[in-house]
Amino acid sequence: MSEEEETQKKSGLGKILVFVGVGVVMLGAGIGAGFVLFGNQQNTPEQIAAEIIDKNRGQQAEVSEQVTDGEEAPAPEKQSKESPKDEVFQTLYFEIPGNLTTNLKDSRRFLQIGVGVSTRYDETILQNVEANLPAIRAAILATLSDYSEEDVVGREARQTLSEDLKETINAELEKLEGFGGVEGVLLTSFVMQ
Repeated sequence: MSEEEETQKKSGLGKILVFVGVGVVMLGAGIGAGFVLFGNQQNTPEQIAAEIIDKNRGQQAEVSEQVTDGEEAPAPEKQSKESPKDEVFQTLYFEIPGNLTTNLKDSRRFLQIGVGVSTRYDETILQNVEANLPAIRAAILATLSDYSEEDVVGREARQTLSEDLKETINAELEKLEGFGGVEGVLLTSFVMQ
Protein backbone atom coordinates (compact mmCIF):
# COMPACT_ATOMS: atom_id res chain seq x y z
CA MET A 1 0.00 0.00 0.00
CA SER A 2 2.79 2.38 0.68
CA GLU A 3 4.14 1.95 -2.85
CA GLU A 4 0.75 2.87 -4.31
CA GLU A 5 0.55 5.98 -2.13
CA GLU A 6 4.04 7.03 -3.23
CA THR A 7 3.21 6.57 -6.92
CA GLN A 8 -0.03 8.53 -6.45
CA LYS A 9 1.88 11.34 -4.71
CA LYS A 10 4.51 11.35 -7.44
CA SER A 11 1.92 11.35 -10.21
CA GLY A 12 -0.04 14.14 -8.46
CA LEU A 13 3.15 16.15 -7.97
CA GLY A 14 4.10 15.52 -11.58
CA LYS A 15 0.72 16.81 -12.79
CA ILE A 16 1.09 19.95 -10.74
CA LEU A 17 4.60 20.57 -12.09
CA VAL A 18 3.38 20.02 -15.67
CA PHE A 19 0.52 22.50 -15.20
CA VAL A 20 2.82 25.10 -13.61
CA GLY A 21 5.38 24.63 -16.39
CA VAL A 22 2.74 25.00 -19.12
CA GLY A 23 1.35 28.09 -17.38
CA VAL A 24 4.80 29.72 -17.19
CA VAL A 25 5.45 28.94 -20.88
CA MET A 26 2.06 30.39 -21.89
CA LEU A 27 2.61 33.49 -19.76
CA GLY A 28 6.00 34.03 -21.36
CA ALA A 29 4.54 33.52 -24.83
CA GLY A 30 1.78 36.05 -24.10
CA ILE A 31 4.22 38.65 -22.81
CA GLY A 32 6.50 38.08 -25.79
CA ALA A 33 3.65 38.38 -28.28
CA GLY A 34 2.40 41.53 -26.57
CA PHE A 35 5.84 43.08 -26.75
CA VAL A 36 6.26 42.15 -30.41
CA LEU A 37 2.84 43.56 -31.31
CA PHE A 38 2.64 46.59 -29.04
CA GLY A 39 6.00 47.10 -27.37
CA ASN A 40 7.57 49.28 -30.04
CA GLN A 41 4.64 51.70 -30.29
CA GLN A 42 5.31 54.88 -28.42
CA ASN A 43 2.65 57.10 -29.93
CA THR A 44 2.16 60.40 -28.26
CA PRO A 45 -1.25 62.10 -28.35
CA GLU A 46 0.11 64.47 -31.00
CA GLN A 47 1.11 61.54 -33.24
CA ILE A 48 -2.30 59.90 -32.84
CA ALA A 49 -4.05 63.20 -33.66
CA ALA A 50 -1.87 63.67 -36.75
CA GLU A 51 -2.77 60.16 -37.95
CA ILE A 52 -6.48 60.85 -37.53
CA ILE A 53 -6.20 64.17 -39.39
CA ASP A 54 -4.30 62.53 -42.25
CA LYS A 55 -6.93 59.78 -42.45
CA ASN A 56 -9.75 62.36 -42.56
CA ARG A 57 -7.98 64.36 -45.28
CA GLY A 58 -7.67 61.19 -47.34
CA GLN A 59 -11.39 60.52 -46.99
CA GLN A 60 -12.22 64.10 -47.98
CA ALA A 61 -10.03 63.78 -51.06
CA GLU A 62 -11.88 60.58 -52.07
CA VAL A 63 -15.26 62.32 -51.68
CA SER A 64 -14.15 65.27 -53.82
CA GLU A 65 -12.87 62.91 -56.56
CA GLN A 66 -16.20 61.05 -56.62
CA VAL A 67 -18.20 64.23 -57.26
CA THR A 68 -18.85 64.62 -60.97
CA ASP A 69 -19.40 67.87 -62.85
CA GLY A 70 -23.20 67.56 -62.90
CA GLU A 71 -23.64 66.81 -59.20
CA GLU A 72 -23.73 69.29 -56.39
CA ALA A 73 -20.72 69.06 -54.11
CA PRO A 74 -21.39 68.14 -50.47
CA ALA A 75 -21.21 70.92 -47.91
CA PRO A 76 -17.65 71.42 -46.71
CA GLU A 77 -16.88 70.39 -43.17
CA LYS A 78 -15.51 72.85 -40.66
CA GLN A 79 -11.79 72.63 -40.33
CA SER A 80 -9.77 74.28 -37.66
CA LYS A 81 -6.84 76.42 -38.62
CA GLU A 82 -3.72 76.60 -36.62
CA SER A 83 -3.45 79.86 -34.79
CA PRO A 84 -0.69 81.22 -32.63
CA LYS A 85 -1.25 80.34 -29.01
CA ASP A 86 -2.46 83.29 -27.02
CA GLU A 87 -0.86 83.76 -23.68
CA VAL A 88 -3.17 82.37 -21.01
CA PHE A 89 -3.15 84.18 -17.73
CA GLN A 90 -3.54 82.37 -14.46
CA THR A 91 -6.12 83.62 -11.99
CA LEU A 92 -4.58 84.34 -8.61
CA TYR A 93 -6.57 84.42 -5.37
CA PHE A 94 -6.09 85.96 -1.95
CA GLU A 95 -8.47 85.64 0.99
CA ILE A 96 -8.57 88.51 3.43
CA PRO A 97 -7.88 86.90 6.82
CA GLY A 98 -10.74 86.76 9.28
CA ASN A 99 -14.35 87.73 8.83
CA LEU A 100 -15.70 91.25 8.53
CA THR A 101 -18.70 92.05 10.72
CA THR A 102 -20.91 95.13 10.57
CA ASN A 103 -24.38 96.26 11.57
CA LEU A 104 -26.86 96.57 8.75
CA LYS A 105 -28.39 99.97 8.05
CA ASP A 106 -31.71 100.63 9.87
CA SER A 107 -31.73 97.14 11.39
CA ARG A 108 -30.85 95.31 14.57
CA ARG A 109 -29.25 92.57 12.51
CA PHE A 110 -25.62 92.34 11.52
CA LEU A 111 -23.76 90.90 8.56
CA GLN A 112 -20.59 88.82 8.80
CA ILE A 113 -18.73 87.99 5.57
CA GLY A 114 -15.47 86.46 4.43
CA VAL A 115 -13.88 88.18 1.45
CA GLY A 116 -11.50 86.87 -1.18
CA VAL A 117 -10.11 88.72 -4.18
CA SER A 118 -8.97 87.47 -7.58
CA THR A 119 -6.81 88.91 -10.32
CA ARG A 120 -5.19 87.83 -13.56
CA TYR A 121 -2.44 90.36 -13.26
CA ASP A 122 0.70 89.37 -11.41
CA GLU A 123 1.41 88.71 -7.74
CA THR A 124 2.06 92.43 -7.22
CA ILE A 125 -1.69 93.10 -6.97
CA LEU A 126 -2.10 90.51 -4.22
CA GLN A 127 0.98 91.85 -2.44
CA ASN A 128 -0.55 95.35 -2.60
CA VAL A 129 -3.79 94.01 -1.10
CA GLU A 130 -1.89 92.26 1.68
CA ALA A 131 0.31 95.29 2.40
CA ASN A 132 -2.72 97.58 2.70
CA LEU A 133 -5.07 95.26 4.59
CA PRO A 134 -6.02 97.69 7.38
CA ALA A 135 -7.08 100.38 4.90
CA ILE A 136 -8.90 97.88 2.68
CA ARG A 137 -10.75 96.32 5.64
CA ALA A 138 -11.83 99.81 6.79
CA ALA A 139 -13.05 100.69 3.28
CA ILE A 140 -15.00 97.41 3.04
CA LEU A 141 -16.64 98.02 6.44
CA ALA A 142 -17.58 101.56 5.39
CA THR A 143 -19.19 100.19 2.22
CA LEU A 144 -21.04 97.46 4.13
CA SER A 145 -22.49 99.98 6.56
CA ASP A 146 -24.49 101.51 3.66
CA TYR A 147 -26.34 98.23 3.05
CA SER A 148 -29.72 97.44 4.60
CA GLU A 149 -31.16 94.03 5.31
CA GLU A 150 -33.11 94.01 2.02
CA ASP A 151 -29.97 94.99 0.07
CA VAL A 152 -28.14 91.76 0.91
CA VAL A 153 -30.87 89.14 0.45
CA GLY A 154 -30.79 87.03 -2.71
CA ARG A 155 -28.29 86.05 -5.35
CA GLU A 156 -28.50 89.27 -7.36
CA ALA A 157 -28.06 91.32 -4.19
CA ARG A 158 -24.91 89.40 -3.28
CA GLN A 159 -23.58 89.87 -6.81
CA THR A 160 -24.23 93.61 -6.52
CA LEU A 161 -22.49 93.64 -3.14
CA SER A 162 -19.52 91.79 -4.65
CA GLU A 163 -19.22 94.31 -7.50
CA ASP A 164 -19.51 97.23 -5.06
CA LEU A 165 -16.75 95.74 -2.88
CA LYS A 166 -14.56 95.28 -5.97
CA GLU A 167 -14.93 98.97 -6.82
CA THR A 168 -14.23 99.90 -3.19
CA ILE A 169 -11.06 97.80 -3.00
CA ASN A 170 -9.79 99.05 -6.36
CA ALA A 171 -10.46 102.67 -5.38
CA GLU A 172 -8.51 102.18 -2.15
CA LEU A 173 -5.61 100.50 -3.99
CA GLU A 174 -5.53 103.25 -6.62
CA LYS A 175 -5.37 105.84 -3.86
CA LEU A 176 -2.58 104.03 -2.02
CA GLU A 177 -0.61 102.25 -4.78
CA GLY A 178 -1.62 104.02 -7.99
CA PHE A 179 -3.26 100.92 -9.53
CA GLY A 180 -6.21 98.70 -8.53
CA GLY A 181 -6.04 95.44 -10.44
CA VAL A 182 -8.59 93.42 -8.46
CA GLU A 183 -10.86 91.76 -11.02
CA GLY A 184 -13.19 89.86 -8.77
CA VAL A 185 -14.42 89.80 -5.17
CA LEU A 186 -15.62 86.48 -3.78
CA LEU A 187 -17.84 86.25 -0.74
CA THR A 188 -16.33 83.15 0.87
CA SER A 189 -18.70 83.22 3.85
CA PHE A 190 -21.96 85.06 4.38
CA VAL A 191 -23.89 85.14 7.66
CA MET A 192 -26.72 87.49 8.56
CA GLN A 193 -28.08 87.40 12.13
